Amino acid sequence: MELLENVKTRVYKFGNKKADGNRDMKNLLGGKGANLAEMSSIGVPVPPGFTITTEVCAEYNELGRDAVVELIKNEVEASIANIEKLMGTEYGNKENPLLVSVRSGARVSMPGMMDTVLNLGMNDEVVLGLVKKTNNEQFAWDSYRRFIQMYGGVVLGMKPESKEDIDPFEEIIESLKDKRGIKLDTEFSVQDLQDLVYDFKDLVRKRTGLLFPTDPWEQLWGAIMAVFNSWNGDRAIYYRTMNGYPADWGTAVNVQAMVYGNMGDNSGTGVCFTRDAGTGENVFNGEYLINAQGEDVVAGVRTPQQITKLGSQRWAELAQIEEEERKELYPSLEELMPSIFEELNGYQDILEKHYRDMQDMEFTMQDGKLWILQTRNGKRTGAAMVKIAMDLLKEGMIDEKEALLMLEPNKLDELLHPIFDPAALKRSNVIAQGLPASPGAATGKIVFFADEAAKYKSSILVRIETSPEDLEGMNIAKGILTARGGMTSHAAVVARGMGKCCVSGAGALKINYKKRTLTVGEYEYHEGDWISLNGSTGNIIEGKVATMEPELSGEFAQIMELADKYGVIKVRTNADSPKDAKIARGFGARGIGLTRTEHMFFEVDRIKAMREMILADTVKVRKQALEELLPMQRVDFEGIFEAMEGEAVTIRLLDPPLHEFVPHQLATQKELAEDLHVPLQAVKNKVAELEEFNPMLGHRGCRLGNTYPEITEMQTRAIIEAALNLKERGVICKPEIMVPLVGTVKEYEAQEEIIRNTASLIFEERKDSVEYLVGTMIEIPRATLMADLIAEKADFFSFGTNDLTQMTFGYSRDDVSKFLPIYIEKGILKEDPFEVLDQEGVGQLVKIGTQRGRSSKPNLKVGICGEHGGEPSSIEFCYNTGLDYVSCSPYRVPIARLVSAQAAIKTTL
Repeated sequence: MELLENVKTRVYKFGNKKADGNRDMKNLLGGKGANLAEMSSIGVPVPPGFTITTEVCAEYNELGRDAVVELIKNEVEASIANIEKLMGTEYGNKENPLLVSVRSGARVSMPGMMDTVLNLGMNDEVVLGLVKKTNNEQFAWDSYRRFIQMYGGVVLGMKPESKEDIDPFEEIIESLKDKRGIKLDTEFSVQDLQDLVYDFKDLVRKRTGLLFPTDPWEQLWGAIMAVFNSWNGDRAIYYRTMNGYPADWGTAVNVQAMVYGNMGDNSGTGVCFTRDAGTGENVFNGEYLINAQGEDVVAGVRTPQQITKLGSQRWAELAQIEEEERKELYPSLEELMPSIFEELNGYQDILEKHYRDMQDMEFTMQDGKLWILQTRNGKRTGAAMVKIAMDLLKEGMIDEKEALLMLEPNKLDELLHPIFDPAALKRSNVIAQGLPASPGAATGKIVFFADEAAKYKSSILVRIETSPEDLEGMNIAKGILTARGGMTSHAAVVARGMGKCCVSGAGALKINYKKRTLTVGEYEYHEGDWISLNGSTGNIIEGKVATMEPELSGEFAQIMELADKYGVIKVRTNADSPKDAKIARGFGARGIGLTRTEHMFFEVDRIKAMREMILADTVKVRKQALEELLPMQRVDFEGIFEAMEGEAVTIRLLDPPLHEFVPHQLATQKELAEDLHVPLQAVKNKVAELEEFNPMLGHRGCRLGNTYPEITEMQTRAIIEAALNLKERGVICKPEIMVPLVGTVKEYEAQEEIIRNTASLIFEERKDSVEYLVGTMIEIPRATLMADLIAEKADFFSFGTNDLTQMTFGYSRDDVSKFLPIYIEKGILKEDPFEVLDQEGVGQLVKIGTQRGRSSKPNLKVGICGEHGGEPSSIEFCYNTGLDYVSCSPYRVPIARLVSAQAAIKTTL
């Protein structure tokens, strides 16, 4: 990267109805910067400012601080001068000071994952000038103490020393509150705030050995670089990994003139949504605080009030308060400041129509003037996502293709998981009430610290309030419960983005981190106790509550119908039992792409016969054992065929090595020897004989069928007889028999001969026949290169990308966890290749195999049945490669159907 190449624009200005950028520049300006520019251009009142591009973040990571300051210094100084001109103030001027905020802004919303600093430009002289200018000592000193606290935490790294401790600045605040006998920050006197400023600066000196910086430009550069640093902070890295966002995107930095919500009772701040982010209902809603700055709302330090009268009625804990009393204690913005509310309501309508999507907006009221600080497409639950898309379609704001493209496929998963059983809820004990911040049902054991969320299989993270540092624990926990914060707090917004059940603002909770207790009235609960959360009502329930399968909405069905209308690549399922097949059929699966027959052998009544077959010394004894297994397999296949009536069912012949079926513990070996009336040593010898150094490359797949052809004969008989039995009952079956792990043409030919000879014999015995296909699973790199020869014999190909990935990379799935996380962290790999198809390597083999196969047989049916069959980007690749179908687990079928449509639509744009 050339340091002296300073010709490109690195800083983009906005303000006063003008902007250098627009909303289409999110990759360069980040989502926040692009939207600030767009809002400014369309006349929405946005505090003027500028955006430092995401490319500068990459330059910072490569060149370092000093080089980047040199690169952008002139542009930043010119942009500050532009803000000064528009605001009529001067940065660093003690008589007429301009203060600014510094915020992050990635191309996608990452709420709370990176850093923000407000009130930059403050020092001991500027605060006095601000007092004189505003005639408001309370506001000026409150802004100063906030600045020192934020700068100390974000730029100087002054965090709690241990998880049981609170923020060191908050510790000073709480101590002063106790001394003064007050509860809220707004109750501090001017002298209190001055004392906090002194104590905060003293804390900085003691902790860092440095004096708090007083030069406004030193403060500004420190904050800008801290935001760049936060892109590679632990919580940002975890969030990116969790959502699959590349590390090389980087973050933009947004610098804006400060506007103040903490100037008194005629000022305030809030967050609002043009529609309900939890349910999708077309209701303007949100929360606000009087005499506060923006971070107060999302941090959850004070539980905010609702914007609309309708919104305030959703606060369950206020349900018993009389209307007049509610207005006095908890007035909505609509009631308290009707003119501001009407103006805000007008802007939310303009912005939703302009962006044609539900908007999440931040605003500040400064002494009666409204400013819009941000807008973005709002994060929403899966249920809200579906309803909003269908409502916008019905309202004529978007068309069918746009409705499908605005959906996040993986969020459909939220709609398919259990809810509380109503009967169990009737018998439950509701111990407290909070705000229904994110819908869903969660039950688990209490944990109080995010890094302990994995202590139990099912946990509920209980916090006074959450912070971005809690992200990993929030992701692990089944649900999140906070004592503070509203519907737009950090816990609520992040939980909705994750599709995680959350109850926030449960003020009745008393949480003691040191004792690890949760007290609600007369009840006391400890770490490890069970509680349940109803994210749809805000109820907090004692103990474990039973769940049940959800009922899908009418909008969900409409979305699936639209997906099938535009989708081209078909979606099958991976199902090993009739139950799974029925679930998948209910979700719209068009057949089965993989039935793993080995899973049928592990049940208690079958494993004995399987082991007897493995221990057999002669073909005769082996066949006798297989005769016992035959009716069991046949019944399973009948159930699966019936569940998938009229659709193709691909059944894979026995694949894993035989050692997986034998007992490895001495006690079970003794038990098997007694059951089979053979010496214990014979069992031990057989187990030792079957043990393989690397079973992934050993005696498995078609190698088993070719060395023990009687196994293939038995499985073929079970499949064909099951199909014939159902044919007699009028059920249409379409069996497809798949030979696994083929690497040579002769391997396939040997298995195909056994299958077809066995089927012909059965047809003669039964005086009837069914149509069936014989094909193979392509999972060895050599098979992709020999695909043209294999296709001359095979009716279909199914790419088994799990093993194909293992063999292409040379990675063992059982051992990859030792190094793969480090590879991803260091950027050696962008993604886990077992989760997301490696399109550059493994994907190319899929392309080669498909092209060569169809060069011999143009109508060759080709699909994919590995885990990648349910992953959105992998499905899109399969569509673009020309595959006929993807196959995935039952609960991923709706996701795959949606991606099938999205992939087809994208090719027409």
